Amino acid sequence: MPHLTLEYSSNLRDTQRFDVLCRQLAHVLGAQRNDAGQAVYPIGGIRVRALACDAYCIADGQDAEAAFVHASLKIGAGRSATVLQATGDALFAILKTYFEADYSARGLALSLDIGEFSEAGTWKHNNLHAKFRSKAA
Repeated sequence: MPHLTLEYSSNLRDTQRFDVLCRQLAHVLGAQRNDAGQAVYPIGGIRVRALACDAYCIADGQDAEAAFVHASLKIGAGRSATVLQATGDALFAILKTYFEADYSARGLALSLDIGEFSEAGTWKHNNLHAKFRSKAA
């Protein structure tokens, strides 16, 4: 972990390049450091994905140009409030910058939440951590 999922109204599909945004957000997650300068999130655990919502309703449904992007970050529990704030601030700054033109041109709702989970109740089979460790060596 972390896993960041972007859900967005499909009326943004043609006006934004979500592949570029996903890479930018993954870079931001990989760049996060704690007070000791150590990486906060293991590079092999970073996942960023964007899912277009074809069926949605914004407000009263009358404005076909209205759009949304909601980012949901899932991370393992145990990081400090300072780290959570810094992560959220960094991710949200990218989202605001990336969608600045849309925000100026139409109704747009941007949102982000961070959810922590316990390791109990999760199952993983992942060789990416080892692969990225061997690349760093």
